[in-house]
Amino acid sequence: MTLERVQRTAAAAGALGLLLLATPTYAQTASTSAKEPTMTLGQVQVTSPPAATLRAAAEDASIRPFRFTAPQAALDDLRRRIKATQWPERETVSDATQGVQLATMQKLAAYWASDYDWRKIEARMNALPQFMTTIDGLDIHFIHVRSKHPNALPVIITHGWPGSVTEQLKIIGPLTDPTAHGGKAEDAFDVVIPSMPGYGFSGKPTTTGWDPAHIARAWVVLMKRLGYTRYVAQGGDWGAVVTEQMGLLAPPELLAIHVNMPGIFPADIDGAAFSGAPAPSGLSADEKLAYERLQFVYQKGIGYGYQMGLRPQTLYGIADSPVGLAAYFLDHDARSYALIARVFDGQSEGLSRDDILDNITLTWLTNTAISGARLYWEYWGKGYFNSKGVSIPVAVSVFPDELYPAPRSWTERAFPKLIYYNKLPKGGHFAAWEQPQLLTEDLRAGFRSLRSTQGATH
Repeated sequence: MTLERVQRTAAAAGALGLLLLATPTYAQTASTSAKEPTMTLGQVQVTSPPAATLRAAAEDASIRPFRFTAPQAALDDLRRRIKATQWPERETVSDATQGVQLATMQKLAAYWASDYDWRKIEARMNALPQFMTTIDGLDIHFIHVRSKHPNALPVIITHGWPGSVTEQLKIIGPLTDPTAHGGKAEDAFDVVIPSMPGYGFSGKPTTTGWDPAHIARAWVVLMKRLGYTRYVAQGGDWGAVVTEQMGLLAPPELLAIHVNMPGIFPADIDGAAFSGAPAPSGLSADEKLAYERLQFVYQKGIGYGYQMGLRPQTLYGIADSPVGLAAYFLDHDARSYALIARVFDGQSEGLSRDDILDNITLTWLTNTAISGARLYWEYWGKGYFNSKGVSIPVAVSVFPDELYPAPRSWTERAFPKLIYYNKLPKGGHFAAWEQPQLLTEDLRAGFRSLRSTQGATH
């Protein structure tokens, strides 16, 4: 990244505390503690490597340490904007059928503007090994935590929308250090968690073409760049779509994938659900339930998907209003919204108020609401929930409050090399965020059969 580009980025982002460190080699920096000197460029606090190194960063395949410090002015401005929200009247119904309810949003805003502390998640993330590398001309941010245990199985984990790497933070410790979290040393993983293009700290594409297939190819490059010769991949939401695209690529290094929002619907079933037709005759009870849930998603559950799939650039309001952004992010699906609303009513649901606001605040500070939305435009009409023809080994976890509970029958048809299938007792769409212990246990179990044959991983 050239210094000129750094200056343009700082001006465009306003009070954005985002940039990267650049150092000669990844091996020299992977174990360091990111204590390099800092400088202020406008309102952006960055480390201060040599200018020549900055110029080279966008041109080579180096891996550079990264950390982020939000300027206090940006946080002060965020609180000011929240307090200045122009509220509409309350909904005219007694439930959430018209959207995110006024009472929920006012509770969220009151906490966000007064008691929420961004510095907690900032410190938590900066305590992790974070890096930046350039793939196909775009800066890709990622967390990379190596296990202390020998023969750890590398896994690349992809987040979704409305999401970021904050979704996966709770599973890093249990996966990399299983003996400290109820597991065995032989269950250990090396964990790689990238920010998708246009999300969080990764670069924003300036041209079209960064669809899930392109992201999947970039992740293959990333894992090779990290030196892994054998690894697995995991994802939910968009992460599941990207992970299945990796499965379709089937690079020889990729042993298997795990998804918790599997694309399993036969094309005719998916099409019928989209059309609003009654459930076809002859479906089993599990298949009929999945059909009805999918049909609800298409008819009433993903209005945001249509908007972002067709006209993402029009969503200027969520880039300008923190409360507008928060409301848009909360309205993902009925079950997730119900969970989040209960959190702001003081109930414990696996998520905390800080969990929810960490993700929203990261999107606000990096100004990535619109760049993240464009992923829907890139993939419009290509199918999220349908079977895609993955032929490598696949493990599947089915959480009961996912958009649809994937029946085993369709899962086996979609993935002919299904090596693991498990129905969980609780949890929903954002599994790593909501139920980190259950997802961790399923990842250990789902990939266990591969470990005896994996050989050297890096």
